[in-house]
Amino acid sequence: MKGAHSSTRKKVVIRRLDKALVKGYADSDTFLSADGVEILNLEGRLQLVPTDQIKGIYFVRDLDGHRERPERKTFLSRPRMAGLWVRMTFRDAEVLDGLISENLLAHEPDGFLVTPPDVYSNNLKIFIPRSALASMEVLDVIKNGARRPYQQVRRARRSPTGVSAQIDLFSPTGQTEAP
Repeated sequence: MKGAHSSTRKKVVIRRLDKALVKGYADSDTFLSADGVEILNLEGRLQLVPTDQIKGIYFVRDLDGHRERPERKTFLSRPRMAGLWVRMTFRDAEVLDGLISENLLAHEPDGFLVTPPDVYSNNLKIFIPRSALASMEVLDVIKNGARRPYQQVRRARRSPTGVSAQIDLFSPTGQTEAP
């Protein structure tokens, strides 16, 4: 029975691609449908927002947010929670880091449920539709909460992965080694 328990309704702010905001309440288990996202808006009416118009669905602590507090969009160091550390670039060139489940079978076919980098912000989780993204890059796989300085992670990502980075197991082509 869809929406039978009011305790499953969570506060959400839908950020549309045209920069408009839609505030309301969504059923955390069944908010996605083939037609879009259905929320109970602040006027008490059910409203359907098509998925292709959504940049993100923000599950929030407070519908008004914290305007005086700037929100961090990238991790300053390696995250402490387990998961895949990803960097998402939206179609409008905005960049956002986050953590997603490392179990790729657990992801919705329409998008990703992301834990944002700023744990003290108003945003608890964000659902990012695939259609809102230009690209997504996995920066690291976090197995435990051990921290590693961000500079080490950046160096690891920049290290070459081509032939020159390989260890010398074989002699160069056309040369033979003397016995």
